[in-house]
Amino acid sequence: MSKIQAVRGMNDILPSDIYKWHFFENAIKQTLHNYGYQEIRLPIVEKSELFHRGVGAGTDIVEKETYDFNDRNDEALTLRPEGTAGCVRAMIEHGLLRNQIQKVWYTGAMFRYERPQKGRYRQFYQLGVEVYGNSHIAQDAEVLSLSWQLWQALGLDTHVTLELNNLGSGQNRADYVNALVDYLTPLKDQLDEDSQRRLGKNPLRILDSKNENTQRLLDNAPNLHDFLDQDIKKDFEALTKYLSTLNIPYKINSRLVRGIDYYCNTVFEWVTDKLGAQGTICAGGRYDSLVSDLQGPETPAVGFAMGIERIILLLETLDLIPEATQTADIYVISDESSIFKSMPMIETLRKSLPHLTIEQNTSLGSFKSQFKKADKSGAALALVIAEDEVNNNTCVIKFLREDKEQVTIPQAELASYIQSHYA
Repeated sequence: MSKIQAVRGMNDILPSDIYKWHFFENAIKQTLHNYGYQEIRLPIVEKSELFHRGVGAGTDIVEKETYDFNDRNDEALTLRPEGTAGCVRAMIEHGLLRNQIQKVWYTGAMFRYERPQKGRYRQFYQLGVEVYGNSHIAQDAEVLSLSWQLWQALGLDTHVTLELNNLGSGQNRADYVNALVDYLTPLKDQLDEDSQRRLGKNPLRILDSKNENTQRLLDNAPNLHDFLDQDIKKDFEALTKYLSTLNIPYKINSRLVRGIDYYCNTVFEWVTDKLGAQGTICAGGRYDSLVSDLQGPETPAVGFAMGIERIILLLETLDLIPEATQTADIYVISDESSIFKSMPMIETLRKSLPHLTIEQNTSLGSFKSQFKKADKSGAALALVIAEDEVNNNTCVIKFLREDKEQVTIPQAELASYIQSHYA
């Protein structure tokens, strides 16, 4: 029988790497707390209909990339490909959108069936940030300010660029799409294969084509901004003024669109040139009609999602993650005759010193092998509690990182002695 391996595109995060994730998570949690956003935790599996209606049945995500299956009751279910649709479903289901503003964030696994490559997996992790119930353009500015603060907290602010666009209202977009299709239809044979397919299903995504010839054809295409209402143009101008006031550098990209149908008005991406083709590490915008499209009350909304694997890859590339800290502060060495009494004592010590990591050797090899493990653990102190120490109610403390003589102290004084050592 062959060895069972992980499913292709599903990636293990090993203990040797988890400190990188903790570095990211600690930074973002503090920033989100500072801005007053609350955490929400959402199911990984949702009804397939949620993504067909919310994300859009004609999008690449739903057409080609979702993991769909029927359960034992023959209900169509989907592993979530993104977080916003499920978050909206939760807001509606639990009645959280009644004349109030909700500011939430979440992290978790998402699933898309696409070609695995560096920084891109079929099971991947995202941070999502969402605001419901505020239509003012200042809210868009705050969301962008929050993301900028995240980059600063991670040390990435000089390595990312904000690209900004406005897709207008649903009617603006519909009018523009008609003009774009009229322009591109006579040129269809010159478009790349993906753009030819999108021309009939999702023409806006052609603006996002990576094909150089298609981009040249778009140079003379109608400009989306010419189709925007005056009020929307004023809001977009106000947003750029907010960004300037907040000292957030940006550039306007009139061909920036998002691959999900629910976006309107403000859209943005944070991009970097340090990861090759996989340059987008965070993206978002407004989705003011999504709540009502999913049978909820009319509710404006804005937010973003960032790919955690790509950000960690960027942090690694730029050498911005601090080295892993030691895994233990104290390492306890015992033998067969003493471990029955030393274990309860160490449990008491852990309660007295909850800020310290205390690792006890339970394999009970030779003292020589235990001291090797103590040294490898990174602990500063080794506590030796063997038969003599148990009989005398004492403990031997060896200093593993300092040139000091070992000391023997009463067990009753152990917690206070260690506390003074780490003071």
